[in-house]
Amino acid sequence: MSNKELAIDIINQIPECKLTYVIDMLNGIKGLLIDNVEEIDPDDLDLSMIAEAKKLNDGTTISFEKLLEKDGLSYADLQD
Repeated sequence: MSNKELAIDIINQIPECKLTYVIDMLNGIKGLLIDNVEEIDPDDLDLSMIAEAKKLNDGTTISFEKLLEKDGLSYADLQD
């Protein structure tokens, strides 16, 4: 069964009174399906945010355990 056939089968199982929600979702998704999207060059704001992020990020990483330790916490502190 193709994805389209599966979608139609699922839609056929939805009561008529609920189809409005499905139609709204499908229309929203359809609006996201844009073909041939061109890449947009970054503007001045984008470039300044990229530069700031590069200054703040030196490329190093830290484990979650080390991050907790740095803040004086442990896994036990996260348990409810």
